[in-house]
Amino acid sequence: MSDLMSIADALVDAEVFTDGDWVESKDQDPDGDVRLTQLADVGDGKWINKSARFLTSEKAEQLRCTYLKPGDLLVARMPDPLGRCCIFPGDPMPCVTVVDVCVIRPDQQKVNNGYLMHVINAPHGRQAIARHISGTTRQRISRKNLGKIQIPLPPLAEQKRIAAILDAADILRAKRRDSLAQLDILFQSTFLNMFGDPATNPMGWDLAKIGNCGKVVTGNTPSRKRPEYYGEHIEWIKSDNINHPSFFLTTATESLSAEGKRVARIAPEGSILVTCIAGSPSCIGNVAIANREVTFNQQINAFIPSEKLHMLYVFGLFWVGKKLIQSASTNSMKGMVSKSAFSDLSIPIPPFDLQRRFAAIVESIEQQKASQSAHLAELDTLFASLQQRAFNGEL
Repeated sequence: MSDLMSIADALVDAEVFTDGDWVESKDQDPDGDVRLTQLADVGDGKWINKSARFLTSEKAEQLRCTYLKPGDLLVARMPDPLGRCCIFPGDPMPCVTVVDVCVIRPDQQKVNNGYLMHVINAPHGRQAIARHISGTTRQRISRKNLGKIQIPLPPLAEQKRIAAILDAADILRAKRRDSLAQLDILFQSTFLNMFGDPATNPMGWDLAKIGNCGKVVTGNTPSRKRPEYYGEHIEWIKSDNINHPSFFLTTATESLSAEGKRVARIAPEGSILVTCIAGSPSCIGNVAIANREVTFNQQINAFIPSEKLHMLYVFGLFWVGKKLIQSASTNSMKGMVSKSAFSDLSIPIPPFDLQRRFAAIVESIEQQKASQSAHLAELDTLFASLQQRAFNGEL
């Protein structure tokens, strides 16, 4: 393994090692000719290109902003995850960034930017960053503390070789994630081709209220003052278990005892669980299938469809028709769809044979997703192993 040195020492000859700029709301201009990149643009090893904030070049000069160059490393000094790092690929517009992003432009004769990105994002880099976090309500790492992180720094040729190996492995992971995303697109396009948009019902299917098409149950929280209600007998589902790429509920982090189950609300296998109270309106309408009996909290409505509705059709209806569910939400900051509002929503009821044909296609898509997800998990494990070996001098 190479001798360790601090990031600050590795960057002693760097062209840039600084925080982004303090640009306040009053400094911004939607018609500005300089893009203000944000924390949301900084992904874990990838540039996300999400924000749309701007200021004028005159204001940028007045604030003495640091302009980004292609190849700059951007390190997020706030979660999530804290310390994530990516390479800025460039942008058609001149770009600056916010103060909570650290900008690194290393001396390319001494430090390879791809290598440094991987070493910061590696598990041991994250662990080191975690030891230098400050703040309680808003955790962050200062640039000074980031500079204290100890990293291995082999000769430049070795840095480039390691970065190339990790880049190649990461490209495979990205391709697998893209394949999974394409399967989701296939699901949605299949539904729309067979049934149309649930919100507008362009194919003129008969409509019925959700409450008349099955049973709607709102979850609850057994009293925390009764510790005997909590145990290992049955999963207690929260909204986090619904916001996931899988069609099915993820495993709950908390469970109830047999006594707790008696006072809880139960969703049998085959129920469709929908987030109806959420921290943000965009999370209203998240949906998943219960492929086992579970209990669930009051942020969720469970729909147990009648025999005239296929479980997978209902899942597709709610997933593709998320806006239909959101249309029943209150206009509060968090958003809420009450049990009565949810039950009163009208949904299309196509012939059951057509629903069953759709279900067969969905089952095939889910099998492919399961296979692709398993392969992605293997690639993630391989990538983590390569990281560990690379930074232990074993690659």
